[in-house]
Amino acid sequence: MDTPRFLAITGATASGKTALSLAVAEALPVEIVSMDSRQVYRGMDVGTDKVPPEARNEIPHHGLDLVDPDQRYSAGRFARDARRWIREIRTRGRVPLLVGGTGFFLKALMEPLFAEPPMDEGRLGAMRAYLRTQPRERLVRWVRRLDPDRAALAAGGGDHRLSRTIEIALLTGRPLSWWHGQAPADGQDVRGVLVVLDLPREEIDRRIDARVPRMIDRGLVEEVRALLERGFAADAPGMTATGYREIARHLAGACTLEEATDDIRRSTRRYARRQLTWLRHQLPPDACHIDATAPLEQQVQVTLRAWDEAGGQPSGPGKTTEEPS
Repeated sequence: MDTPRFLAITGATASGKTALSLAVAEALPVEIVSMDSRQVYRGMDVGTDKVPPEARNEIPHHGLDLVDPDQRYSAGRFARDARRWIREIRTRGRVPLLVGGTGFFLKALMEPLFAEPPMDEGRLGAMRAYLRTQPRERLVRWVRRLDPDRAALAAGGGDHRLSRTIEIALLTGRPLSWWHGQAPADGQDVRGVLVVLDLPREEIDRRIDARVPRMIDRGLVEEVRALLERGFAADAPGMTATGYREIARHLAGACTLEEATDDIRRSTRRYARRQLTWLRHQLPPDACHIDATAPLEQQVQVTLRAWDEAGGQPSGPGKTTEEPS
């Protein structure tokens, strides 16, 4: 059996992934790779609950603050970046520890996506700007016509997934479902040890309800205001994240802060439900599940045991490795 190249901690939002990762870092020589599609954005710290700077000073982190909020960062790009980070971390003799709840990022690494065909950047930018002005119901109708095989999946996700399905179909002449099935993979798959934090839905809801007011107290409103003042539109890719779009509406006078806070709670709970569904159906059967209500020390021991039993070990400093490029 191939030696696992990385250790990953995943789970629904508010399940305790960050706390467990920092505790594991005290027992293993790790470098952490963020597996969160919103933490890639610069200036979005409070609402994405990024690791505090003091923790980043102690433990090397990758995958944070990569792009501005008006840029996109795809699962395919994450997989390409993650393969490079994993290779470099292992060459330094350390364990790549992937942490986050963006399932498509993890899947793209373990089951590489198709190599996306080249598209004219000017036409792509113009199309994205136009699609952002369209109501969701219209986007859903267009997806059903352009890519019926993918319609249910696209409609079940956010506006970005709907837009991408339309973009690929119109600019390449082939639906996205065709590219997934026929185009060559964008890189090699990478094997890892997966640890999943399981938490009852009621406890997830309780933690979400408690966390949102803390984000407001830590300056979420001020953070969103600063991004808007820097010229990032409320419908920019990063600004559509949960927490940011609701506060942007509040700052535009469309709702009170209390209403925005309640909307953030509801949106985050819905997102957590989607994460739980993905985790139930998309992870390999050998993933290690941990009771996230157990004491942190116990969670660490189960994680370390799963890594050891799978034969996980860092490469020695300076060694060449056979990781895929």
